[in-house]
Parts: sequence; C-alpha cells; structure tokens
Amino acid sequence: MASPAPADAFPTRRPPSRRSCNTFWVGKNHNVPEQDVASGASRKQWPLQKGFDRFYGFIGGETNQWYPDLIEDNRFIDAPYGPEQGYHLSKDLADKGIAMIRDQKATNPSRPWFMWFNPGANHAPHHAPKDYIAKYKGKFDDGYEAYRTWVLERMIAKGVLPKGTQLTPLNPLPKDVANAADYVRPWDTLTPDEKKLFSRLAEVYAAFSEYTDVQIGRMVDYLQQSGQLENTVILYAADNGASGEGSPSGSVNENKFFNGYPDTVAENMKYIDVLGSPDTYEHFPTGWAVAFSTPFQMFKRYAEYSGGTSDPLVISWPKGIKARGEIRNQYHHSTDIVPTILDIAGLEMPKTYKGVQQYPLNGVSMRYTFDAKPDDPTQKKRQYYAMLGTRGIWEDGWLAAAVHAPLTGKGHFDQDQWQLYHVDVDRSESKDLAKENPEKLQALIKTWFEEADKNMVLPLDDRSAIEQLGVERPSDEPARERYIYYPDTSPVPEGVAVNVRGRSYKILANVDLTDNASGVIFAHGSRFGGHALFIKDKKLHYVYNFLGIKPEQDLVSKVPLKPGKQTLGMEFIREKTGEHGESIGRAKLYVNDTLVAEGPMKTQAGKFTLSGDGLCVGFDSGDAVSQQYKSPGRFKGGKIDLVGVTVEKTQYLDLQKEAERVLKVQ
Repeated sequence: MASPAPADAFPTRRPPSRRSCNTFWVGKNHNVPEQDVASGASRKQWPLQKGFDRFYGFIGGETNQWYPDLIEDNRFIDAPYGPEQGYHLSKDLADKGIAMIRDQKATNPSRPWFMWFNPGANHAPHHAPKDYIAKYKGKFDDGYEAYRTWVLERMIAKGVLPKGTQLTPLNPLPKDVANAADYVRPWDTLTPDEKKLFSRLAEVYAAFSEYTDVQIGRMVDYLQQSGQLENTVILYAADNGASGEGSPSGSVNENKFFNGYPDTVAENMKYIDVLGSPDTYEHFPTGWAVAFSTPFQMFKRYAEYSGGTSDPLVISWPKGIKARGEIRNQYHHSTDIVPTILDIAGLEMPKTYKGVQQYPLNGVSMRYTFDAKPDDPTQKKRQYYAMLGTRGIWEDGWLAAAVHAPLTGKGHFDQDQWQLYHVDVDRSESKDLAKENPEKLQALIKTWFEEADKNMVLPLDDRSAIEQLGVERPSDEPARERYIYYPDTSPVPEGVAVNVRGRSYKILANVDLTDNASGVIFAHGSRFGGHALFIKDKKLHYVYNFLGIKPEQDLVSKVPLKPGKQTLGMEFIREKTGEHGESIGRAKLYVNDTLVAEGPMKTQAGKFTLSGDGLCVGFDSGDAVSQQYKSPGRFKGGKIDLVGVTVEKTQYLDLQKEAERVLKVQ
C-alpha cells in the first residue's frame, strides 16, 4: 500500500517534487543470501541497505507464526510476547505497520509514504487461533472435488470467470512425467480418518486466511480513521498460488517435504486436536492445493499452468478510481505492479542509478485498467514463466506449457512435450490445441527461449528439494570442519552454522558447574527438527528430534553430574544411509572421558528448517527443540566457556584436548 501524498505532489509526467518519501517494509523478505542472514554477517542486501527506512519482519522463505524469527531494522529481536498471551505474527505485523505510519505522520505529516506489507500468510506453516478455526468446522467435509464444483459455480456467478469455464483433471500429468509427491488422492478413496484429517487441515487454512484478512482490515480501518484512505493506493494480492508441499496425505511438519521424508496418516492423526497450534508446522494435502487453485491445473511450483501462477489482485484508490467492486479481465503479472506504482506517482524508472545502468522494467502499468471496461484488450503483450524446471509462455491470449514436473531430477528438458491453450477463450486451460495449431505452438516455444535468454533463466534445474537446499552456498568464510561457539551470542542461522547433515559429528562443551546446574548448553532447530545438549535434574541429556516425530531420541547420563570444571559432549557415528536418505548410526554421551550413555540414532538428511531457529549456546531461541524444557531454557548454575562442534574424523578424546587448548589460547 502507498500514500501518494497530496494529489499535486506527483503530477503525472512531471518531474517529482524534492519531497522525500518514507518507505517501510513489514513482513517477509526473501531476498537476502542465506549466509548473510546472521547477526555477524554483512547487511548489504538487507531492506534498510536497499533503501527502506524501516523494516520489521523476517528474512527467509517462511517462519513459524507463533515463534517467528524477527528482525527490527538491522537487528534480530525476540517477539514482544508469546502465543500463551495471544501472540500471532499476522497481528504483530499489523500492529507494527500501523505504528510506523502513525510515527511518520506525527513528525512529517506532509510526506508521502510507501509500505510493502508482506505477512507470512498464507504460506506454510498454517497457524491460526482456535476461535477462528472453530468457525470452519465441517465446512470442508464434502471433500476437494465437491469444493471445486461449488467454488467454480460461485466464481462464474460472480463474474470472476466466464460462463462455460471447465474444470480440469485432479492429476493431469502423464505418469512418466508426474511427481508422485504431488499426486492427488481422490476423496472417495480415503478412509474416514483421512477425510477427518484432511478436512481439519483445510479448516485451519481457511482460518489462517480470514485471520490475516482481519489484520489487513485493521490497517485499512486505521487509514480511514486517520483520513488517509481516500488518497492511499492499496494493491492487495495473494501469495504465489496454493501450494503442494503437504504431500498426498497432508503434513503436521512441512519440513518432512524438504527432507524427502514421507508423511504418514497415523503420525498426523496424533495431532488432529491441535492442528494450527504451536504443536504443528502443518500443510494441507495436495488435493486441497488443487482445489484452492480451481479451476486450473496443478498448483504452486508448476509454472506452466495458471494453477501455479494465477492469483487474485484487488486495487483500491478511492480518490483515483471511480469504479467500485468491478472486475477486470486484462491479463497481467506481478512484474506489472512496480510500473503501475510509478505511473500513479508520475515517476519514471531511471536508466542509470549511481552510475550503474539499470536493467529495464519488464512490466506494463495497469493504470489504464482503472477506467477500462472489464473485457477491454490488455496492454500487456507477453509473459514468460519458469520455476524449478517448469516453464510456460503467454502471448496475445495464448499459452504454451511445457509438460514437466518440478523437483523430480528427471532433466531431459529437450524431450518435454508442449501443450497449447487459447486462454482468451479457454480460461481454465482445459483444451490442448497443440495438434490443431503446430505453427502457433512452435512460435511460442521460440518466444520462450528468447525471453529465457533475455532474462537469464537458463540453465533449467529440476533437482529435488533436498538436493537444492543442501547445496553449499558461496561464503566469505573458508570451509572448515571445526566450529567454536560461545554463550550469549545471537542464534547462528543454519546457512552459516556447522553442517552435521549426512556425516558423523561431535559436540563438546567446556563448563564449570555448580551443584544446581541446569538448562540448555547447545541447541539448534526446533520441535519440528533439531538437536540439543542440556542438563535436567542434574543429568546430562542429548536429544536429537528427528523431524518432530515422537518419541524423541534421548540419551541420558545414568549418574548425576558433579560440580566443577569438566567437558560434556556427545558423538554421532554414522554407519549407513536409511531408506529416505537419513543417516543411521550410534550416538554416545560423555562426561569428560567417561562414556555415560549410548544408543542407536538417526539424523535428518536435510535442514532443520527453511530459515530461522538458529544454533544457540546457553539457551534455545524461539521454539524449543525438546519437550523436556521450555524455551529459552537458559543455562543456570555455572558457566559455559565454549562449545565445539566438529565434523572431522578425529577421535573424541583428541577433540577434548583441542577444546581445552583453544580455551587457553582465547
């Protein structure tokens, strides 16, 4: 949303006034290199260094709505209060957005402002308050096929889609192309428990949607009450399509998808009464992803179909748009939003900035649609699409779609079959006209490659999620096998923390304990995946929480710890790879050079989380790794000198001596 200031502040096509504009970014920012999302890292790519005056939100692909990884301006912060006191990220973001505008108006009331407000909704994880979830009880019990029929009729009746729009298949891709993880299980093949679980997952998603809309409504109410709404432009768009990371069976922990580990209905049913709460990191099954993309094929990640690219957009500007509640059918894309804002403000994109030639804008202003008729021709001519090895091209009312599934690792893009749809006539892309119009299809394929070259799309990459997320990113720091961490430092994000995935590793802590020592010595991750070394009831524990699956893998010392200086630690000895890529081996727990516990253990193949939940020493940030303590579980009763983590092949005792040597040096 943006307030253009007084109507004469930026007259159309006239040089702008010298009056500066306050800029605020609230919510998600997923533009920072992974290795720079850390307190001690460079902030060159952070919002404030990119020109925004204020930032409040999270940096990364997603975050826990109950325990978010928050940043204010240029520093990491804790949430102002917890879910027990009613905290939810969407509410917090709206509160902060209102406060930023209020503060600006208190000091510079004549200055225009721009706010990029980007909540975590409706991205995973799906989290919502209980009372909102209760509103939707039973609303989805008829299943996703019934929902698709019902919602298509509603969209046609409301004029969102033209009469005659057809539904597309639940599973449209050929078997030799399709990704099994994206398969939709027909509703009539589900068991009663599965139907109950799937319905509840949809109820949580609907509640999450409404709760977010209510928070946006609070912001709109504030603008109206403060007299700013009339001349504020609001562009309200959805996220990038309903998503399929929930697998065919739904998920109470989306991180299983990113670890290549299957969900089971039996495991998920254990959580049916707490879905949407802090106990879950959930995602609905693929059937709802297709249903919430009605009437199109597939869902997010499938760039060849509108199921993966089409989103609703509402534009409001009471002072500048005469139309009220009208639909516009002109074809546009997210690249057209910036040109629209510049057009409204009477600004032009500079050809050079600070001596650097700028890449020209791809988009087309949508301002002409404000006064257009619903079916007037679009002023956009073409738009390419590409994501995770999938691709499509729209031009002059036609769409060419390469039949390919993302995240499969199949490659062979030169063997992709292409489909052709006349979307000006067939909005749902239900009729493939490739055979009837081969010349049109070939021309569009050629156009896709032109756009791909121009926009640096190639090479295409359809590797699995675990492969892509596991790739080592470029780093300013040289590669090493040994890491030393100290207490009272900020959480170290996974992108720059020690990587223990797929290998043997050891954790050692030099400590000085009193008789009542307790709390977290080392922790990384959350209840949905992570590991922690901690003291409870005078005994040393090491918990590896494997993708949140209970019971926790817990090693406990048999004898109580004694006061004094000592080295506490563990080692995991990897023996083989499991069925789903996980590492299988044995873990050992040590007090000094004495083995105090050991047992079998398995560790995740992928990351503990997409972002956040960093490595901590002396406490556990955000959501606790183990249910045996409450976050932050701060260490008490003594002193932690340092914690060393190594993935090298040295013996345990060698590392103990090395840790002591490092302590003396530092």
